[in-house]
Amino acid sequence: MTAEAWQIVFFTIEVSALSTLLILPLGVAVAWLIARREWAGKAVVETVVMLPLFVPPVATGLLLLMLFSRRGPLGSVLQRGFGWDIVFTWRAVVLACAVMSFPLLVRTAQAAFEGVSSRFEDIARTLGASEWRVFATISLPLATRGIVAGAVLAFARAMGEFGATAIVAGMIPRKTMTISLSIYQNIQLGHDAAALPLLFVSIGIVFITVLCGQIISTRKRPR
Repeated sequence: MTAEAWQIVFFTIEVSALSTLLILPLGVAVAWLIARREWAGKAVVETVVMLPLFVPPVATGLLLLMLFSRRGPLGSVLQRGFGWDIVFTWRAVVLACAVMSFPLLVRTAQAAFEGVSSRFEDIARTLGASEWRVFATISLPLATRGIVAGAVLAFARAMGEFGATAIVAGMIPRKTMTISLSIYQNIQLGHDAAALPLLFVSIGIVFITVLCGQIISTRKRPR
């Protein structure tokens, strides 16, 4: 492992962690709404949330490129309002990782909320608790284990993201290069010896991450 390879590893961990933190509040909110509320358009929203799991990642990356380029509807607003360039920067890597891992977080958190007995929530309401208090003191604490597991899985998914990142962020050394992109580039150039250490490191990180998620999600609550 060269110094450049370690820089790529640490950069990938940083953007994966940042993308997971950014999607966590919205993911929990969307998961709760899907699990606990009935409203018009719920099926459509749920389908849109799950689309990145089934649409080819390069197609998702192309859509992000169109939306967040300097001439795109969202990218132009961010550039004029905050001076932020998204495409072909580290921000594009975070964006791609967030979009691609969001469905995993929502699905896991949704299952966690659905596993919370509504009886506890109903009792709290009969005692005069507001909806926010019911959520903050009952629903969220009881679903925390599943939410944490979902965040761990989202982080693991972000670590392995390739297709969308390649389109919207490119393969710019020391700027947007992640483990997956570096492995692909080294293989394309015939530098298999440089790709193998990154391969083993990425497998090790993701294995430990997913294992932690499995332990958290299957651990029994103390009686």
